[in-house]
Amino acid sequence: MASLHSEIAAVTDRVIERSKERRQAYLDLIRRERESGADRPKLGCANLAHAYAGTDEQRDLMTPGNRMNIGIVTSYNDMLSAHATYYRYPEQMKVWALEAGATAQVAGGVPAMCDGVTQGYEGMELSLFSRDTIALSTAVALSHRVFEGAALLGICDKIVPGLLMGALRFGHLPMVMIPGGPMRSGLANKDKAAVRERYAEGKATREELLESEIAAYHGKGTCTFYGTANSNQMMMEAMGLHIPGAAFANPQTKLRQELTRAAVHRLTEIGWNGDDYRPIGHVVDEKAIVNAAIVLLATGGSTNHLIHVPAFARAAGILIDWEDFDRLSRAVPLLTRVYPNGSADVNMFEDAGGPPFVIKELLRGGLMHGDTVTVATDGMQAYGRKPYMDQDQLVWRDLPAKSDDETIVRTVEEPFSPEGGFRILKGNIGRACIKVSAVERDRWVIEAPARVFTDQQAVQDAFKAGELDRDVIVVMRFQGPRANGMPELHKLTPPLGVLQNRGFRVALVTDGRMSGASGKVPCAIHLSPEALGGGPIAKVRDGDIIRLDAEAGTLEALVDAAEWEARPHAEAPPVPQGTGRELFAMMRNHASAAEEGASAMLAEAGL
Repeated sequence: MASLHSEIAAVTDRVIERSKERRQAYLDLIRRERESGADRPKLGCANLAHAYAGTDEQRDLMTPGNRMNIGIVTSYNDMLSAHATYYRYPEQMKVWALEAGATAQVAGGVPAMCDGVTQGYEGMELSLFSRDTIALSTAVALSHRVFEGAALLGICDKIVPGLLMGALRFGHLPMVMIPGGPMRSGLANKDKAAVRERYAEGKATREELLESEIAAYHGKGTCTFYGTANSNQMMMEAMGLHIPGAAFANPQTKLRQELTRAAVHRLTEIGWNGDDYRPIGHVVDEKAIVNAAIVLLATGGSTNHLIHVPAFARAAGILIDWEDFDRLSRAVPLLTRVYPNGSADVNMFEDAGGPPFVIKELLRGGLMHGDTVTVATDGMQAYGRKPYMDQDQLVWRDLPAKSDDETIVRTVEEPFSPEGGFRILKGNIGRACIKVSAVERDRWVIEAPARVFTDQQAVQDAFKAGELDRDVIVVMRFQGPRANGMPELHKLTPPLGVLQNRGFRVALVTDGRMSGASGKVPCAIHLSPEALGGGPIAKVRDGDIIRLDAEAGTLEALVDAAEWEARPHAEAPPVPQGTGRELFAMMRNHASAAEEGASAMLAEAGL
């Protein structure tokens, strides 16, 4: 294994130095919680009786308090395909806990909404803040303090970050993240996108579109493109929070079952009464956070994590910012081509080597930290080996020097790109992010007149009316966390893709979000400060020439400086109402900036 890349070492040192006071305060907190906080032997008899009352079958085993009790925090529902897999997990996990001399209880459930269902509608304005709701729900579940460890059942977009944010405030407990795996491959993602673009042009019927979508999203498990959900799983591997190689084994297979069983067994081995105590607050340290950012960049993962990683890092007293991501991106090569950065889906990625191959290569090249604490016995090296079933036994094997498909996964010597494909853009409009790993190089620089919108449907209407059939930069504002909860703007992807296919030079500039499923159109996203409250994006007018330059890292309105300074800010749209949005006003009003995690909860807690 090569020595650590100098820039990765420098960024890590920068994160450690910036986080020093907060991290120490966090470590002091979890030490106090371990030493003097409530736990089962210290609880009153009435308290314990309430905790045991619903567990007739295990009560006698739990009463002495001399064995580990695992709290299961589950995000099960049968509306979200990825989380429908968790239906029978708790009852199975209770059996596997007993095998290892422990007990287990469902500590609580957390909400798990599906962005795919709410995409383009009002419900999407609750999506980002569902993450904080999940964190709060996790804290409620673990607040009973009758657990010596926890298993966190979650996979998708806001669910994994939310679980982590809540769990890390109980950082004295050992915990394992337990995924459920991706659905088996259906209609290819590229073919699905083509039907969407045809429908946007009026060349496909609604019936054809629905048939296509159902063929793509057809069963239990995560969606098969490399969006936020599957990026979550890649990061959990790199942070050492999974049983190694657990990310992409399909649901309802023997391998998936045995990986979950192994996770329960391992959790019993790292409890605080044994000699291998590994609390989550020690596993998630500065190096683990940097590793998460590295694998995100090396695989062309979701831009949503430019919000989520800073958020869950703050829950552990760690400060990472977009400058760190930008510097890491220039040092870390792009090792994968998975849709939308290529044609392969995550099942093909897994078959070609998957997360273990990527981690093996990054470790071999000195491009990630190999000396971190993980839930696995053998540390980060264990995550560079692939699990499989040998008859009825779960075993791990070393991977070959080359992947099984070099059109999908490559070595550090022969990457798809020498850089990770992320940039910060700065200029008189603000500070934004852009993911360029799926954007052709000749579209890294776009200069065109602006067309300003505050509503996705208005963009659709303008597209259908032919008003955007030209070089154009669509400016979508008042989409930040404080304005309307920062919904994803996926409804814009098909029309913008069509315009680009027609030969026009187009881009999107927004204080809102696009996810890891965004692709070939250059998008300057998460722009801060947001329009609401005086961000300069509120000064842009129709016809202003905007220059988006991912090569130089700039985003400018080419307007005379004096005129720009004197311009008034546009008036904000009405405050969102309906679909429960009014209930989230507190979260909107107090949300921090995107780079700080876009969280009212963290901001108000001083984290």
